Amino acid sequence: MPITTIIFDLDGTLMNTLDDLCDSVNYVLDIKGYPKRSIIEIRNFVGNGIEVLIKRAVPANTSESDVRTCLEMFQEYYSKNMQNKTAPYEGIYELLAKLNTDGFKLAIVSNKYDLAVKKLNEQYFSAYIKVAVGEGNGLKPKPEPDLVYKALSDLESTIEESIYVGDSDVDVLTAKNSHLPCIGVTWGFRDRDLLARMGADYIVDDTTKLYEIISDL
Repeated sequence: MPITTIIFDLDGTLMNTLDDLCDSVNYVLDIKGYPKRSIIEIRNFVGNGIEVLIKRAVPANTSESDVRTCLEMFQEYYSKNMQNKTAPYEGIYELLAKLNTDGFKLAIVSNKYDLAVKKLNEQYFSAYIKVAVGEGNGLKPKPEPDLVYKALSDLESTIEESIYVGDSDVDVLTAKNSHLPCIGVTWGFRDRDLLARMGADYIVDDTTKLYEIISDL
């Protein structure tokens, strides 16, 4: 069966969100009097949702109640500052336009909380992407397949006609757990070696090659 549907990760795949994530985390850490984190540390912390991001960013002995407070502070601040420095990667708009013209059905699946995912999609990609699913609503986060299956259901697509595109180890595992082929991209938050070790079916360095692979499937 030919591929008709493409599921995209958001952070590190469609958009470079790292600076705003780092600034928002450090805003919270500063208020709490905790040591700030470098952008390299934040890069390594992201991928499993914001609760895990905050748990990794705060000091190791932080209580659960303080983690919860930090998470709430982060959500409030980030919701107002998620677009300060965030932007699509080079070539993404051109890629999405081509895929849309070719008739592919497109969706975003992210471990970012659902409201933020929908807000960013509406702001940047709504001309091309009609379905955007984030963490919440009782669905398990990636690498569990729940979010992917919700997106496929919304698109009225099947596993057999779909492929997953992401930049991280979590994305490769998500694709495997969802029984989808995975294209790993190297411009995001993880490197080629990691994607290869995790078993990505394809690895690409730019959007031109990504389009070629999708078109050939």
